[in-house]
Amino acid sequence: MRDGRHRLLIGGMIAPAYGWLAFTVFLPLAVMLYFSFLTEAPFGGREPAATLAHYAAFFERPFYRFLTWRSLKLGLHVVLGCVLVGYPAALVLARWVPGRWREALALLVMLPFWSNSLVRVYSWTMVLQAGGLVDRAVRAFFPDAPPVELLFTYPAVVIGLIHSYLPYMVLTLYVSLQSIDEPLLEAARSLGAGSFTTFRRIVFPLSLPGLVAGVVLVYIPVIGSFMEPRLLGGRAGTFIGTVIEDQFVQVFNWPFGAALSFVLLFIVLAIALAFAPLLRRMAAG
Repeated sequence: MRDGRHRLLIGGMIAPAYGWLAFTVFLPLAVMLYFSFLTEAPFGGREPAATLAHYAAFFERPFYRFLTWRSLKLGLHVVLGCVLVGYPAALVLARWVPGRWREALALLVMLPFWSNSLVRVYSWTMVLQAGGLVDRAVRAFFPDAPPVELLFTYPAVVIGLIHSYLPYMVLTLYVSLQSIDEPLLEAARSLGAGSFTTFRRIVFPLSLPGLVAGVVLVYIPVIGSFMEPRLLGGRAGTFIGTVIEDQFVQVFNWPFGAALSFVLLFIVLAIALAFAPLLRRMAAG
């Protein structure tokens, strides 16, 4: 009887959270999946019919496959940038900065979360355009250098996305690095291991769960991003995410936009399943 009441209590505590999750996530996904098999959006008295033409169009038109591959590459470049910048920052924050300063620097890492994303992106337009901060800094040292205009280029998109998603990488790595027991490092040093050997044999392997979590948290939203590519990339910012947004906002072809969204979702799930054995081995090790 006590076990039954205990299970009911646990069920009552978690039911609101799971109910809200089902209502806000799974129900909209189910509706969009239904839309993806319709000839047109069922609004304004229209009578749509069932079809697979939207999914077939993705595989029949090389343009959409090219944009998907371009978006996947964009995700890799942004993840690589976040790792190169975020790992050293998280390592310094977790292992070398004292407590009070650590809290202050952690707040600076989370600072992008406190500002509007649209404001953050527009601020980069002032930095990357001709006559912006980057151009002025280069001309201060090299007056005869040609204008440096990164705005409306692929690197501008990568820079803007790294700025937007870097906190996810830093915070997940910070938690993973901070959880490493100090006696392990002291034992390695007492056995004659240098700093690089200690990092290679102990710190980096134990931080891999946080690194993988950061990669997932960055890669998945980046490949479907549309605001940063549109504002910072111009013509060079055409990716599968911007095309999906156009289908919903400009063309009002919701079924085709929903089909493209679910194709991208299936690709992400396939990538996750491919890396699932590696993640299980890391968790077991």
